[in-house]
Amino acid sequence: MRLVLSAILVTVLAMGGAWVWAGRAGAIAPVAPPNPASFDAALVAQGEVLATFGGCESCHGQDLSGGLGLPTPFGTIHSTNITPDPDTGIGTWSEAAFTRAMRQGISRDGHLLYPAFPYDSFTNTSDKDLTALYAYLMSRPAVVKAAEPDALPFPFNIRRAMAGWNLLYLRQGPLAPDPARDAPWNRGAYLAEGLGHCAACHSPRNRFGARDAARPYDGALVEGWYAPALNASSPAPIPWTQEALLNYFYDGWDADHGIAAGPMQEVQRHTAALPEEDAAALADYILSLQSDRDPALAEAARSFATSAAANAEAPGFAAGQAVFEKSCQNCHRDGTDMVPLGLTSAVNLPTPANLYHVVTKGVVPSESAYFVKPMPGFALLGEAELAALAQYVRQRFSTKPAWTDADLSAAWSAK
Repeated sequence: MRLVLSAILVTVLAMGGAWVWAGRAGAIAPVAPPNPASFDAALVAQGEVLATFGGCESCHGQDLSGGLGLPTPFGTIHSTNITPDPDTGIGTWSEAAFTRAMRQGISRDGHLLYPAFPYDSFTNTSDKDLTALYAYLMSRPAVVKAAEPDALPFPFNIRRAMAGWNLLYLRQGPLAPDPARDAPWNRGAYLAEGLGHCAACHSPRNRFGARDAARPYDGALVEGWYAPALNASSPAPIPWTQEALLNYFYDGWDADHGIAAGPMQEVQRHTAALPEEDAAALADYILSLQSDRDPALAEAARSFATSAAANAEAPGFAAGQAVFEKSCQNCHRDGTDMVPLGLTSAVNLPTPANLYHVVTKGVVPSESAYFVKPMPGFALLGEAELAALAQYVRQRFSTKPAWTDADLSAAWSAK
């Protein structure tokens, strides 16, 4: 009995110590909201470019007052107000408090933030850029809007548990340049790994919601869409080039890769704000992740995609062909119009999720891709028709194996 009681006592003391340790950060004293006129105009302008590229509006809304719900495997987390309102926003935050939130995921009052706010990427941001971001945010119009409560079940609603997550997975920045690489590559790495937080969507995550360090940029399912691999496992039949990536960053479209759709359309609006030198650096970095791909495959892929090769013996081919001829052929004909279907990521991904979204919801190209025709959605297609269409397109225009019934069912549920 003494041994049992001793074990219980040690456990209680350890848990109590862990609880105290997790809350050790404490609050940073509030400040009077800074006068927007006190910030240099050039600094504010630079902060606006950084905020746009970092996608602040995507999560916090156009006026940055928050309230948008982000679904996660652990529940729904609502974004907060990051306008300079002193009561419901960050108006009383000093630059030190803002920097701590970006680098360590700790709010001004000391409570721990959830990594749905990607501070594990933002931590890599330089002091100079954090200063510019702070100046921009504090120069925005203040909006009175209280935070909405998160919908997280126990134990995910215990914020102090994030201290353990941070201990395991947070590697605080800023990002150090790689001396073995040139300046453009290092700039691209800084943009991608920091404010761009590209890996937040394009890398798979473990059971605790942290990026899988063993599979960076290996592709992942995010909010029902599949963010393709950006490394050597990229599903693009034709390897990306700097020119193609710049087309995609600025226009949301490239002739060898197709059109940005779903969440990537919002990201493309962010990359379109980059100065050309930064966009080229970002492209250099992404291309370096794919350096193991064989460029000789490009012409073979192009030849196959534009030949509209058929696999008429495949199961369900005739049923899918009937749906294609009824709903798709008027625009796509043999699959080679605008961008050959066989070159698009939606047809070559390990899941038909993106294809289901595009077919049922349609795609409207960015304003800069005015030469690309919008695609209407076909929301009336039933599950069997959509599955048959997906398999037909996959079997006719791609060299990848057919999707499984489980793949099709999961994509239907998530569309």
